[in-house]
Amino acid sequence: MPDSGNIETRGASSAEVEVRIAGLDHVVLRVGNLDRAIEFYEKVLNCHIERRLEQPKLVQLRAGGSLIDLVPASPSPGAAEDAAGRNMDHFAVRLDGFDAAGLTAHLRRHGITVDEVKERYGAEGYGPSLYISDPDGNTVELKGPATRGL
Repeated sequence: MPDSGNIETRGASSAEVEVRIAGLDHVVLRVGNLDRAIEFYEKVLNCHIERRLEQPKLVQLRAGGSLIDLVPASPSPGAAEDAAGRNMDHFAVRLDGFDAAGLTAHLRRHGITVDEVKERYGAEGYGPSLYISDPDGNTVELKGPATRGL
């Protein structure tokens, strides 16, 4: 997603890293009609728009301590992501602490392919994150604490 900046990682930590989830940071939904979705989340669920991006097209709504991100679904019917019938792009869990090297080593020991660590925007501001896939192909973002504010 947007706001990606590379974060340098040091050599793998020698200590075993334990993943500690602090909560849900955000969920990214692919929507067929962005205006209709915004209206629903604002008027029905009382969320407010926190941020809009034009490239890539993205609207982020505040939902308590978390965010609901809305992105337009593929404009071409039958695109690969539409064929899967999924309307969730990914969800992000906020980790309690973020040892990038140790976390990467831990995930690889479990046979998980790890994306590079980048700085991305989340519910608490900008901070480190990486993407992995669960066994069913769902994308999970592992999000560290904010290193700079909203």
